[in-house]
Amino acid sequence: MSRTRTAILASMALVAGATGAAAAASQADIGIAAIPCTVTYTVQNQWSTGFTAAVNVTNNSAAKSSWAVKWSYAGNQQVTSGWNAKFSQSGTAVTVANETYNGTLATGGSVSFGFNGSYSGTNALPTTFTLDGVTCNVDGGGGPTDPGPGTGTKVDNPYTGAKVYVNPEWSAKAAAETGGSRISNQPTGVWLDRIAAINGVNGGMGLRAHLDAALQQKGTGELVVQLVIYNLPGRDCAALASNGELGPTEIDKYKTQYIDPIAAILADTKYAGLRIVTTVEIDSLPNLVTNTGSRPTATPECDVMKANGNYVKGVGYALNKLGDVPNVYNYVDAGHHGWIGWDDNFGPSADLFKQAATAEGATVNDVHGFITNTANYSALKENNFTINDTVAGKSVRESKWVDWNRYTDELSFAQAFRNQLVTVGFPSTIGMLIDTSRNGWGGTARPTGPGATTTVDTYVDGGRYDRRFQLGNWCNQSGAGLGERPKAAPATGIDAYVWMKPPGESDGSSSAIPNNEGKGFDRMCDPTYTGNARNNFNMSGALPNSPVSGHWFSAQFQELMRNAYPAL
Repeated sequence: MSRTRTAILASMALVAGATGAAAAASQADIGIAAIPCTVTYTVQNQWSTGFTAAVNVTNNSAAKSSWAVKWSYAGNQQVTSGWNAKFSQSGTAVTVANETYNGTLATGGSVSFGFNGSYSGTNALPTTFTLDGVTCNVDGGGGPTDPGPGTGTKVDNPYTGAKVYVNPEWSAKAAAETGGSRISNQPTGVWLDRIAAINGVNGGMGLRAHLDAALQQKGTGELVVQLVIYNLPGRDCAALASNGELGPTEIDKYKTQYIDPIAAILADTKYAGLRIVTTVEIDSLPNLVTNTGSRPTATPECDVMKANGNYVKGVGYALNKLGDVPNVYNYVDAGHHGWIGWDDNFGPSADLFKQAATAEGATVNDVHGFITNTANYSALKENNFTINDTVAGKSVRESKWVDWNRYTDELSFAQAFRNQLVTVGFPSTIGMLIDTSRNGWGGTARPTGPGATTTVDTYVDGGRYDRRFQLGNWCNQSGAGLGERPKAAPATGIDAYVWMKPPGESDGSSSAIPNNEGKGFDRMCDPTYTGNARNNFNMSGALPNSPVSGHWFSAQFQELMRNAYPAL
């Protein structure tokens, strides 16, 4: 994060000031000794009873193999949970020691950690910090100001009390459809799915144009802009329809030609009053858990991306760079319940997300939350059966549809996965987003009650709203409908229901279509395809005559409106 770099530069500047421009080496040594360490303590978020803080420590003395930082509070602050270090507190005195993986602290090196705390009254900043008993210089930091309109100050839930940006380009396409004006004013995500999208493709709006339009929509209140960051090297290693422009090894190009320009635009003070939500890299990290190694679903492409580490590096770099912008809220893509809801995927996925969130200079503080079901079809809530039901002596988990998954719908999964993410070290303040753009499953075929209790399969299949052939089906699904309309804070732990995938934009072409976007032909988008190991060899369930992913698909848009639940 920039705080780390700022602390190092500040320390170097102080050293230079102490030694002079033409100082000899021994004088430089004296300068370093004069300022043995620098600490930046920043309150990133604060509410009436608690706060989240980040601490960066730079060591300017001899290299260390272990370390301990101490400070005392003037008030009644208590550390309630922390990450990237071991915390203890006695009265007002706080001691923070290294974890086994970050004990090494080189001369000039830095380490960052963070925590949640509680307080009442005032939350005064500590004024004195020590590193291994030696008093440090305190550099910058500080606390949040009153988060009034347009200040860019972080809030707990960016969607609360805010409008959400309506993409004029999508809105015009929706309004041009028969009946489309009923939803053309809904907010949807802006997908930056290649480098060219930053400046606009084929005369379309680029990132600055969207942000300028957002300022116009904002007026005097608060407004959220939703961006999808989607261009990793070797993107979507287990699919073809959504392959990207960058090869597996082009991590430097991803950093310098994609993430850096986006971060520079978002950091423009012109846009400081917007709440910018980024959805970071759809369908990337879970692939490293489920589609590698000896698993029957493994692909050589995913094995390559796991071995070279460029998914982890890319996500970490994006979180670091984008997280440095004060009004950016990063939400990492977390698959969906039909992907990582099984026991052997659930915990390992959370662990992998933690690894990515602490790679390339990022910390868990760069993650505001996670998003599930992006561009997918998993039902928000299955009301006609639960995971605890038993029929004819068999658990619902034994049905072919549930297939031993621990979750039957997206809401229960998102809430449970949030708890798992906090357990592995993410802040307890993280919130979840659920993409409900295409998971309504309404229309005349929507069941009104449980299925027959003849067998566990008749019970589940007769009652489930989600009418896909199998949970692994993801491309232009037949029978799908619009889901819950975008809504802030709809359930415990959920920051918002969102339409991150713009309804009417194709998931992929039903037959091979040459294009210059790097997008291939995936048989899962072919309605005649009989499946593979990732969908238990079921039919694909895809609509016919679909265009390349991201292109407008009128027939799908009409079907989504027809099957909307709640109905339009």
